[in-house]
Amino acid sequence: MTGPAKPAPTGSDAEAAPQFRSGFVAVLGRPNVGKSTLVNRLVGRKVSIVSDHPQTTRRRITGVLGLPGCQVVLLDLPGSQRPFDSLTRRMQRAVEEALDEVDAALVVLNASEPFGGGDRYVLQAVAAAGLPGSIALNKADLVDGRRLGARLEEARALAGGAPVHAVSALRGEGLQPVVDALGAAMPPGPRYFPEGQSSDQPLELLVAELVREQALHRTRDEVPHAIAVEVGSITERRDRPLVEIEAYVIVESDSQKAIVVGKGGRVVKAVGSAARAEIEAVLGVQVFLDLRVKVRRRWRRDDRYVERLL
Repeated sequence: MTGPAKPAPTGSDAEAAPQFRSGFVAVLGRPNVGKSTLVNRLVGRKVSIVSDHPQTTRRRITGVLGLPGCQVVLLDLPGSQRPFDSLTRRMQRAVEEALDEVDAALVVLNASEPFGGGDRYVLQAVAAAGLPGSIALNKADLVDGRRLGARLEEARALAGGAPVHAVSALRGEGLQPVVDALGAAMPPGPRYFPEGQSSDQPLELLVAELVREQALHRTRDEVPHAIAVEVGSITERRDRPLVEIEAYVIVESDSQKAIVVGKGGRVVKAVGSAARAEIEAVLGVQVFLDLRVKVRRRWRRDDRYVERLL
């Protein structure tokens, strides 16, 4: 897969003058270190779904951070991992390709867990790409002060002495040094997105992700990796302010379908209700969500189907 090209600049020619700076930042890290939570917090609104399950982010999500005289485009990427099927191969390819396209990198580490080979791999990949990098030691709220100090020293050693910023994306703490570092790393450039725009995610994909987020919250550990969501249709009613959405939760087996549907349909109803509220918050209009569960066996190994979903 080749990543999408940078969007054409918008705005006046004056914004392309050297005094305006802009660029793209790859947000990298092992699965479940809190990259999406951090991107949402930096952007100031929800552009990426969040859950405790690895593989939550399956494709790169764009979040736009506007600063005085500067625009930082954050690419929330899948967690770096060893590929084992069509889905994870595509996810890892998105990570590797992004390093060839961006102007800087933001590496996210987890303060509450020991560092390992995955962390070293990400930091080495950024160094090999010759990118200016910022390092955020996330989940600092989960460790006490003395342990956090030790984790910071470990992170600096792992990063070759590069600055490391302790943050809590969940609480929004410690983020200003990260924002300052990202802004300082941006080269002179144009405004790629109109002022006020926070993402370039198509509505169908955003809806699918919001539904998947709620499905992840309500299913057992063995199911989330096999869950996908496909939007069949989005129709805006002409007679009243209502958007009708038809969507399908995709699983790989009948047993998984039974879990997602739940006894008497309780689970899928709860998923639909919570997802509808999230979608209504984004669209600002009442939503009718028709949500069903379908089995598509071994979909994660089907290159063409994965391409269609992502």
